[in-house]
Amino acid sequence: MNPAPAPVSLSAPATPPLPLRAIVLAAGRGERMRPLTDRTPKPLLPVLGRPMIEWHLQALARDGVQDVVINTAWLEVQFPEVLGDGSRFGLHLRYSHEQREHGGALETAGGIATVLDWLCADGREAFWVISGDIWAPDFRFDAELAQRFVRSGLLAHLWTVPNPAFHPRGDFAPGAPQPAIGAEASLGLARAEADALPDGGRCTYANLALMHRDLLAATPAGTRAALGPLLHDGLAAQRISLQPYPGRWENVGTPAQWSALQPPPATT
Repeated sequence: MNPAPAPVSLSAPATPPLPLRAIVLAAGRGERMRPLTDRTPKPLLPVLGRPMIEWHLQALARDGVQDVVINTAWLEVQFPEVLGDGSRFGLHLRYSHEQREHGGALETAGGIATVLDWLCADGREAFWVISGDIWAPDFRFDAELAQRFVRSGLLAHLWTVPNPAFHPRGDFAPGAPQPAIGAEASLGLARAEADALPDGGRCTYANLALMHRDLLAATPAGTRAALGPLLHDGLAAQRISLQPYPGRWENVGTPAQWSALQPPPATT
């Protein structure tokens, strides 16, 4: 006797999660970079032959992030002139012109909150955040890690770097063990362990993050608001995880730092 055929499932196949969207932060004046930034926004200054912000856009496209918004304020008309609609990178690119629409830069939390509904459209709950004035060519926008973050219930997942010379006290002290979204994805340091590390375990935010929309839920759109207090509150509540970033990373904050990233002069 032939075995009975297997029952046919009438349920629809699971719908894969939508790729997360991203915001690249590019609204700052770049005061410490003057006079270089008097005529060019800092993220559009060239690094190794192309505008600094293009390194991020090309990496986002490579890793499957298709929809990106750039918030702008200082010399903001230059961004669409240089970057266009993103099609040459394989992206759908849009702009949040804070100077034109709100009279000036809204700081980090205010800038994100202003485009939060777009970042989280179609049921998305989280998004990537990248500063346009850092250089991190090895960073991967890992879709699997992003989905683990979405399921974690955390407010943010931040990548960190050792404290640079210009920021010796860093931004965060891990303190109590932090939550993790993967075995490797948390500093997870007890206080005694942190005290044994350089700088007492303090570390610097690399300006690379995954964030949940709930982190910005109380921040009104179109208003100036800083991100730092939200991050410190989230860390204190153990709802933010930290992950050391081991790749190449530079915060391009001064003309000297920018010059160090330029190709050496050609020799004859």
